Amino acid sequence: MQEIKDTRRAIVRVGYDGRVHKTFRGHQARERFENESRMLRYLEEKECPFVPRLLEADPETLKIVTTNCGTRVEHLGEERVRELYDELETYGVRHEDPFLRNVTYRRSDGRFCLIDFEFATLLEDPSVSLKPWNPDEDENGDSQAPPDAQDDAPGV
Repeated sequence: MQEIKDTRRAIVRVGYDGRVHKTFRGHQARERFENESRMLRYLEEKECPFVPRLLEADPETLKIVTTNCGTRVEHLGEERVRELYDELETYGVRHEDPFLRNVTYRRSDGRFCLIDFEFATLLEDPSVSLKPWNPDEDENGDSQAPPDAQDDAPGV
């Protein structure tokens, strides 16, 4: 498997079959696993065509396996990024982490897609959310807090 991301919050690998394997760890790992699983199931019910499909969810290991939504996008205009997240809301979900790092491009159909729903909010029930807010984190998810404060920072 090819490692795509390895942070305090998750490790993401892509298997030889193209499926994405994400294991949650760190702060609120179980809650983030449950929220992302819930959001992906909900979006599949709503037939949202530009998010991964949840193929497996293992609550014992806090691991999900999803379809692959292509490669990360390095450059995209702010307006187009905003349009993608606004379109997601028409399916009843607010992403809550609306940055370019969560946009991919699926070459098979030429579609921009959204990934990483661990903090998303279900609009019909806003209590279903793990909305992060961390003033010490930049848009790439990197902590800007002093090293001794990083473990206690919200959303880490």
